[in-house]
Amino acid sequence: MPTPPRHADTGPVTALSLHYLGHSTVRVELAGRTVLTDPLLTAGLGPLRRVAPPLPPESWAGVDLVVVSHLHNDHLHLPSLRRLGRSTPVVVPRGAGSWLRAHRFTAVEELAPGQSLTDGGLTVTATEARHAGHRWGPRLTSGPHAPAVGHLLQGAGTTVYAAGDTDLFPGMTDLGAEGIDVAALPVWGWGPTLGPGHLDPPRAAEAVRLLRPRVAVPVHWGTLAVAGLTRLPSPWRARMRALLTEPPMRFAAAVAAAGSATAVAVTEPGSPVLLPAGTPP
Repeated sequence: MPTPPRHADTGPVTALSLHYLGHSTVRVELAGRTVLTDPLLTAGLGPLRRVAPPLPPESWAGVDLVVVSHLHNDHLHLPSLRRLGRSTPVVVPRGAGSWLRAHRFTAVEELAPGQSLTDGGLTVTATEARHAGHRWGPRLTSGPHAPAVGHLLQGAGTTVYAAGDTDLFPGMTDLGAEGIDVAALPVWGWGPTLGPGHLDPPRAAEAVRLLRPRVAVPVHWGTLAVAGLTRLPSPWRARMRALLTEPPMRFAAAVAAAGSATAVAVTEPGSPVLLPAGTPP
C-alpha cells in the first residue's frame, strides 16, 4: 500500500497534494503551506484500535498549520496534537481556544463560520457544520463546548473543502457556488452504526450534488474499530469487516448513479490521493 513520502517536509510546497492519513485526517499541501485536518495519528483511541497500517512519523512532518473541526476526541485528539508540538499553529472552532490553551498549546486561533485567517498564500475559512459540538458527545452537557465547523482551504487558485463531521445542511449549495476543487467528505465512522450528525454513503453523495466539487475524496472510514470486533466471533464481525471497506465504494457508486460530473478519488487510509488529470495544481 502506498505511504506518504518519506521526506514530505523538504522544500517549499509548489502544487496541490493530498494524503489521506485515515479517519478525518488529511495532509493538504497547498499554496506554500502544509495543513493537517483533525489529526489522529496514534495506534488507538480508548477502546478503538487503528486497523489501517500505522502511520510513519514522516506523514506528519513539516506541518505548518492544523485545522480542527470540532471537539470530539477522535477529531481534537490531544496526544496527536502533542506529537506535532505544542507550538504548531492550531485553528479551532470559536469557543474552544481557552480550553486548548489550558493544555499548554501556545499558538491557537479560533474561527466561527464565515471567519477567515491568512497564513502566507493560504486562506482558511470556517464553514457551517451540522454536528454535536460538545467534547463528550451529544448526551452530556458539562465540559468544553464549541459549535462544529468545516473548513475551506484556499490558495494558488485552488479551493479544498474539509467537511469534518457534518450532516447535510442547505448552506452546502452556497459553498458549492463559490467553486470547490476538492472536497474531503465523511462517508462513515468507526462503529457498526452511525449516530446523528454524520453522512453515510447516500447522504454524502447528496452532499456532492449540493457542493458540486470537481473531485470528492471519501474520508472517515476504514481506519478505526473497537478492539477485537473484526476478529472475535460475534454477530458484528462480518458487518464490521464490510464497513471497513464498503462505504467509499457505495459512495462512489451513488455519485455515479446520480450522473454527477464529480470525480471520486477513493483512497486507502495512509495513501496519497491520486487526483484526476486536470485538477488545478
